[in-house]
Amino acid sequence: MRRRDFIALLGGAAAWPLAAWAQQAPLSPHIGVLLNAFSPGEQAPQAFLQGLRDAGYSVGGDVVIEWRAAHGDRSRLTELAADLVQRKVDVVVVDSTPGAEAAKNTTSAIPIVLALVADPVGSGLVASLPRPGGNVTGLSMMTPDLTGEL
Repeated sequence: MRRRDFIALLGGAAAWPLAAWAQQAPLSPHIGVLLNAFSPGEQAPQAFLQGLRDAGYSVGGDVVIEWRAAHGDRSRLTELAADLVQRKVDVVVVDSTPGAEAAKNTTSAIPIVLALVADPVGSGLVASLPRPGGNVTGLSMMTPDLTGEL
C-alpha cells in the first residue's frame, strides 16, 4: 500500500467516529490534528484531507480541522495537545508516537487516532492491537510477519 493510500485510509478512519455524532448535533465536528514531523501543507496531511473528502466530508463545511504542528520540536507537543483539548475537539489525530504520548497524557476522554505509529503496544499507548482499551485507536505500522523471529 502506498503512503498516500495509507494516509487517505486514515482520513476515513478518523472520520468514522464522527459519523454518528454528526447525525445528532447541528454543529460541525472538529478534528484536532497534532503533527510532530509534518506541516499541514505537506503530502501526508494533504492526503488525510483527501481521505476525508473521499469519505464524503466537506472540510471547512461539515467538518472543521484544527491543525497544530510542532515542526519536529517534541517539547511543544504537550502544549499543542493541551490547546486542542481546550478547544474541545471531537477527535485528535496524531502523526507520531511522541505526539500520541502527548495527547494521551493530556486527555483520557477525547478519542485519539494513531497514524504512522510503529509499535503502539510496545510504546504503551494501547493494551493490545485487537483490544486497545482507553481512548487510543488507529492504525499500526507494525509488520511482525516481515521481521521474523529474534
